[in-house]
Amino acid sequence: MTEIRTPRLILRRWHDDDLVPMAEINADPDVMRWVDDGSVLDLDGTAEAIEQWEEEWDEEGFGLFAVELLASGELAGFTGLAVPGHLPEVASEVAVSWRFGSPFWGQGYASEAAQATLEFALQDRGLDRVISICRVGDEASENVIRKLGMVPERVITHPVHGFPLGVHAIDLTEYEA
Repeated sequence: MTEIRTPRLILRRWHDDDLVPMAEINADPDVMRWVDDGSVLDLDGTAEAIEQWEEEWDEEGFGLFAVELLASGELAGFTGLAVPGHLPEVASEVAVSWRFGSPFWGQGYASEAAQATLEFALQDRGLDRVISICRVGDEASENVIRKLGMVPERVITHPVHGFPLGVHAIDLTEYEA
């Protein structure tokens, strides 16, 4: 089982008891504001999402980690790697992403988890390049992306909702520099 420990977090595969806390995160309009069209997910939608994330682990050898606080055992959200197949312009890439519950914002958890995930991608999984995608204007995500050392590459348009998405990238050479 793949597990990563950082000074404050455990990044791990999903457990059955993660469903309710992740559904609570996904039901928060503030959390979901920048995700797709901003729609929240209910318990069933979250269960389907977790199932898909676990399938990606089985198929790709990577996926989205549940992020647990080391001190309390609380589920704070997720971070991990995914193939953005729903975005044709970057469908062959691997993207690092994250989503945290609002009580966990502003404490550096997203940056800490995303940095550990980036290291996992480039050093453990042997990827040569990783991207991150966020809606233009999502300043919190853009801040995390900058902390990862990723640079803006291009802007694409969401194929369904039509809003602009910033694509940022880093390759192994840039990461090691």
